Amino acid sequence: MPNPATCPFPGSRLWLVSVALMVQSVISSSSTYQRPAPGGGGKRMGFMERTLILLDVNTRSPVQVLNDNFLSLQLDPSIIKDGWLDFLSSKRLVTLARGLSPAYLRFGGKRTDFLQFHNLKNLAKFRGPGPDYYLKNYEDDIVRSDIALDKQRGCKLANHPDMMLELQREKAAQMQLVLLKEQLSNLYSNITITARSLDKLYNFAECAGLHLVLGLNAQQRNPDSSWNSSSALSLLKYSAGKKYNISWELGNEPNGYRSMMGQTVNSTQLAQDYTLLRTLLQSVRYYSRAHLLGPNAGRPRKNAILLLDGFMKNAGSVVDAVTWQHYYMDGRVTKVEDFLKTRLLDTLTEQITKVLKVVNSHAPGKKVWLGGVGPAWAGGTNNLSDTYAAGFLWLNTLGMAAMQGIDVVLRHSFFDYGYTHLVDQHFNPLPDYWLSLVFKRLVGPRVLAVRVAGLQRKPRPGRVIRDKLRIYAHCTSFHNRNYVRGSITIYIINLHRSRKKIKLAGTLRNMTVHQYLVQPYGTDGLHARSVQLNGERLLMVDNETFPELKPRTLRAGRTIAMPPMTIGFYVIKNINAYACRK
Repeated sequence: MPNPATCPFPGSRLWLVSVALMVQSVISSSSTYQRPAPGGGGKRMGFMERTLILLDVNTRSPVQVLNDNFLSLQLDPSIIKDGWLDFLSSKRLVTLARGLSPAYLRFGGKRTDFLQFHNLKNLAKFRGPGPDYYLKNYEDDIVRSDIALDKQRGCKLANHPDMMLELQREKAAQMQLVLLKEQLSNLYSNITITARSLDKLYNFAECAGLHLVLGLNAQQRNPDSSWNSSSALSLLKYSAGKKYNISWELGNEPNGYRSMMGQTVNSTQLAQDYTLLRTLLQSVRYYSRAHLLGPNAGRPRKNAILLLDGFMKNAGSVVDAVTWQHYYMDGRVTKVEDFLKTRLLDTLTEQITKVLKVVNSHAPGKKVWLGGVGPAWAGGTNNLSDTYAAGFLWLNTLGMAAMQGIDVVLRHSFFDYGYTHLVDQHFNPLPDYWLSLVFKRLVGPRVLAVRVAGLQRKPRPGRVIRDKLRIYAHCTSFHNRNYVRGSITIYIINLHRSRKKIKLAGTLRNMTVHQYLVQPYGTDGLHARSVQLNGERLLMVDNETFPELKPRTLRAGRTIAMPPMTIGFYVIKNINAYACRK
């Protein structure tokens, strides 16, 4: 399987000469590895630790150009059921979401096909159950908060009292037991989304600078098994009347309908459903040019691939982008080591290859989105999928998807129940949020090819060497005003249990580098739920202010030293890369 860190571009004599000179200078330098004197007290370094890695990047042209909203977000409809939808107006939550803009916000998941739209306002019976001893006061607080928000113009933001948030967390904890039981049994109950609920959802997206992608229920069927679009049309008309700028999709993982609902929708029927939805969008003038995404297939195994192939054959031209999902492991994993397996990290590139093969056979050049991705399904695992350890999977997902041309990656989930989200229920950012924030600040949509020397040993017959050092490169984000156009951002994942030394070669040689090293904070190591950047813990200053992301300047020509089990971003400033100037 190709190494994600070594995407070769045509070699040249200049590259070989540069590498040779670099190796010669390294050998003659006093800073190179010295063999310990016999009987010395120091521990002799292993082969992999003393190996110097030479790194260069093709700065002439990008290998991929992605969507500006490449890193995007997802919210699960379960937030209606557990009550968190009523708190999307929180200033802190909006601030955290705005930090990851521009991005898409997909409102969808397994419960997409159980959403029922009712054009009603503020009826308590649609909010779901809560503990009896505070339910009435709790509902009254929500109503009073809604009335106060309605009086605001523009973005409607709130500072919810601590007591109100504590009651909500108590309610959500009880409801999460119900939600988890549904997920494990694969038996789901309906969820009502009212006009008020949609207003709150859109207000959150609009205030945070996110573009809403709304999933419609595909399981509302007529007796002849065709899609019943009456509820969808009502929702479309309401949204158009409010002039809500929304993109649309239909259903979620249609290849799994048999196990969830006891009925099957084949690729031909699914294509007809999407064609009908496109007709509905065109009939509502405000959405005549709205984007339609689909079919949002599950992991590309046999049934999902067959469904995707039939769908692309019959309705490939109907959708603006093809969507599918990928989750790495069962949510019942119990070991942190499961998040560090290179074989697990490499499953994504295999799945992407399968999907791209099907899409390009029917619609070459059609954009492909990873419409839902997370470290684990079944809600994830507490103290694992919400810790620093999960960051290796997340950043590797972004790097691999970018190299293979996936246009958008939607992270499940920004905020909801379970343990795979970016923000917890106290509105505190988790490690994957901070990684996403640094990524958004530094990494642009132009992907560059990386060339590495000294990374791999010669593989033995019948054995694949899976790299524990993963290197990706992009043009630095044009939105970052601290760097001029032409700068390059390299991000590196070191899964080794030893330090790795990386020397910039070729076009990168003797350039000043800004380092953003992300490490776990505290004594919990890989289980940490907080991170530090260049040695300083990352914490929100207040509900509306992010901490300053301060780089550490590495002098020109200095070797990059990556500590074991860490993640680093490195900006090569003032390189004036041709691929990054436009």
